[in-house]
Amino acid sequence: EKIAFLDSFEFVVIVPLNFWAGQRRTSRDKCNKENVYEPATGRVLCHLGPCGAAEVDQAVKAAKLAFEPWSKLSGMERARVMIEAAHIIESRREEIAETEVVNNGKSITEARLDVDSARLCIEYYAGLASTLAGQHVQLPGGSFAYTRREPLGVCAGIGAWNYPFQIAAWKSAPALACGNSMVFKPSPVTPVTAVLLAEIYMQAGAPEGLFNVVQGGQETGSFLCHHPDVAKVSFTGSIPTGQKIMEMASKGVKPVTLELGGKSPLIIFQDSDLENAVRGALMANFLSQGQVCSNGTRVFVQREILSEFVEEVVRRTQAIAIGDPLLESTRMGALVSRPHLEKVLYFVEKAKEEGATVLCGGERFVPADPTLRGGYYMTPCVLGDCTDEMTCVKEEIFGPVMSVLSFETEEEVLQRANDTTMGLAAGVFTRDVARAHRVVEQLKAGSCFINNYNITPVEVPFGGFKMSGIGRENGQVTVEYYSQLKTVFVEMGDVDSLF
Repeated sequence: EKIAFLDSFEFVVIVPLNFWAGQRRTSRDKCNKENVYEPATGRVLCHLGPCGAAEVDQAVKAAKLAFEPWSKLSGMERARVMIEAAHIIESRREEIAETEVVNNGKSITEARLDVDSARLCIEYYAGLASTLAGQHVQLPGGSFAYTRREPLGVCAGIGAWNYPFQIAAWKSAPALACGNSMVFKPSPVTPVTAVLLAEIYMQAGAPEGLFNVVQGGQETGSFLCHHPDVAKVSFTGSIPTGQKIMEMASKGVKPVTLELGGKSPLIIFQDSDLENAVRGALMANFLSQGQVCSNGTRVFVQREILSEFVEEVVRRTQAIAIGDPLLESTRMGALVSRPHLEKVLYFVEKAKEEGATVLCGGERFVPADPTLRGGYYMTPCVLGDCTDEMTCVKEEIFGPVMSVLSFETEEEVLQRANDTTMGLAAGVFTRDVARAHRVVEQLKAGSCFINNYNITPVEVPFGGFKMSGIGRENGQVTVEYYSQLKTVFVEMGDVDSLF
């Protein structure tokens, strides 16, 4: 759980990556340390020692102690701390973004936007903190009832490796605004930036233990889910892991928020603005090297414009600048790990075997810079001649691979688009306003886009239907997932007793 770096190629100071009760902590496990790699170079970035049951317990105890004073503050008082944290993030934007790039491999341009999203989310929930309120209900005879929205207690957040800093903020901001404390476990692949957020909350004036970070893999996560003092679990990641977390949380009847995988459809009608449709398809497939759960990886194009669309998408895809993610000119950095790169390349091979045509990309990429030759790069891939039964169309690849399918009619494409166990996102491009709304109404997905894709403003809820998850992140509704409702009945007259 230690990291050492000055920039992506100079290694200096060593600091622990766990954080609870107001300071960084070293894990006791000296035997099971795992290497954490820098995706851009393939070099070892740091060593991760997982937190065991005792350390998770210490972090939860710290969160429980912080919960008492924090939950008793007014919304305005909590908001002050959160706004200060947002200001600190803004002042450290470049440093946090560069650290994210070194640990995750995405381009610096995208990493800056992720840091902005984290800051905006904290600002948004700071604004909501003072609006938390119940309802007053008048009843016969002057009696009345009222409801109180109260915090849950210690919340567990479990993050994914594709948006490490942003996810930590998306989970902690609504939790803290509602008066909860949090223990957060980042992905063991990207452990570095969550601890920066923990320090920032402390610096902003949060009580010690309000936001804690424990490092580790599945075992550490299970200690968190089973801990009797954890009131709620919020997880972002794969469907199989989400199922396990839901099962573990069920033992304690704990509420869960699950933001899981997707195999989302993007439907492009013949009357679309072609330039925008192409831009949308690229944004729906190649952000963060394609490692985005909401990506619209099944691109359905109406037959009349298929050849024109494919020609332009391939031209733009081949022009994507791949390489050093810290360079301003780079638009596609490295995939997160070597095993993940191998898995994505396997999906491309499988697609070829099943009859898809590789229109461009889908190969390992070796940058000219010798320091980057061990990095995990590939060329973004467009697959043509795809059919609904192919593995590349049915399974989530989670890499820069776009599958293009053709369709004839609206009715047909809707049936095919919805023919999946997942339902995270969906998109439609058309100039016909009536059709846009008609199609979106019938798409079975939690986050839908009309004439754009992968836009996630913090003001609006994000989450899935079907096996893509439970609950929402962002927007006002998320307050309901980080609080519980208490009803109070007040009798103003005599008890009307049957006995």
